[in-house]
Amino acid sequence: MRTLIIVDVQNDFLPGGSLPVPGSEGIIPIINRLQDKFELVIATQDWHPSNHMSFASNHKGRKPFDEIILNGMKQILWPDHCIQETKGADFHPDLSAKNIEAIIRKGMDPGIDSYSGFYDNGHKKNTGLAGYLREKKSNTLYFCGLAADFCVQYTIKDAINEGFSAKLISDATWPLNKIEFMSIEKELLKMGVEMVKSSQI
Repeated sequence: MRTLIIVDVQNDFLPGGSLPVPGSEGIIPIINRLQDKFELVIATQDWHPSNHMSFASNHKGRKPFDEIILNGMKQILWPDHCIQETKGADFHPDLSAKNIEAIIRKGMDPGIDSYSGFYDNGHKKNTGLAGYLREKKSNTLYFCGLAADFCVQYTIKDAINEGFSAKLISDATWPLNKIEFMSIEKELLKMGVEMVKSSQI
């Protein structure tokens, strides 16, 4: 079964949000058009408590995009974003939700960040996504959403490590840093990820 996984198309990650990916609004119409082409559509959603330790505001004297060591791992400190039950955490209103069968929430533990839709960054907690996909007999996963160089890439890497076939829809995702994402793309290709355009689906 071909499955579309929509990563974090939430208000805070789009222009006007607290952690916007510049130029990313153009992917939403593409994602909407794609959904009818898949048997299963799943969305991930950042769902942070306000005391999340990845927020710079929860570290005295620190500012957004500083780096610290948190529980033994490098952590970028972010502006407050996708706080539970706020407008910023909602899916963007232009994103069609009619085909989304399941929503996987992540980043709820205040002590650890969770870029991937499969695990937290320390691979200590499983979201249940892999098991859900296996139960649905999904084998080929197509990825889109935000941001390409963070939550999308880590979700794809975990998908590969879980034994799924992964394809990235290149015109339905957008990075925070285009230059850095060029090297990430090369890494994904080496892992066996296929890059496709929406027009090829």
